[in-house]
Amino acid sequence: MIYACAGVTDAAPGPTHPAPPEAIGALRRQRLRWARLYFVCDARPHGEDPEALLNAAMSGSVGMIELREREHPRNAIERSGHTFRRLANTYGALFIVNDDPHLALELRADGVHVGQDDMDPAEARRIMGPDAIIGLSTHSAEQIEAAASAPVDYISVGPIWETPTKEGRPATGLELIGAAAEIARQPFYAIGGIDTANVEQVVSAGAERVCVVRAIRDAENPRAAASALFGAVYPAAREDRGN
Repeated sequence: MIYACAGVTDAAPGPTHPAPPEAIGALRRQRLRWARLYFVCDARPHGEDPEALLNAAMSGSVGMIELREREHPRNAIERSGHTFRRLANTYGALFIVNDDPHLALELRADGVHVGQDDMDPAEARRIMGPDAIIGLSTHSAEQIEAAASAPVDYISVGPIWETPTKEGRPATGLELIGAAAEIARQPFYAIGGIDTANVEQVVSAGAERVCVVRAIRDAENPRAAASALFGAVYPAAREDRGN
């Protein structure tokens, strides 16, 4: 089942405004349609508070941020999570938590992203409810096809290139993007080793959305890196900015 809503446009939404409970799912899915650039960030990037980095990323047109952290103590993760939530509200972006729907609920996140070996997306949906955004990692054409009947709103596809953030997982290559463009029923994000130097290859292969970690987190100028990535996957943005 694919979760969608009628009357949704591709226009970028503004900052969060109060909405009746029955509208929150539609608002989230509208934002998902707009979000071409997805930034996964740890709770303490480079050992620092995440606020400055997240501000830079979202001012560069990141539309979805994910808190992914397995090493820091729970209280540190929760503190950072509140920063993620506050800044996502400020920029009208989606806030996703990796693998832990209970933490996502605690932090009032918009959704949760699960891996193939972590949690059944149907269980994540049961915990978080029908209005939540559920994402699923896929690494093959077979998994992309299977996701079409899963209760998920988007999928990630990759890793396109090997990456230390997914150590030990072999690269899928650009070919999987072409397969996803043909068979994916949900919006998909190409992921894995993507940066400003190779994003054009990813777009040429058929991706309209990308997900990155190091390309923004480790950039000398995170805002400029985010803006360049967004401009690559959404060329109209470059025209709007007069580039």
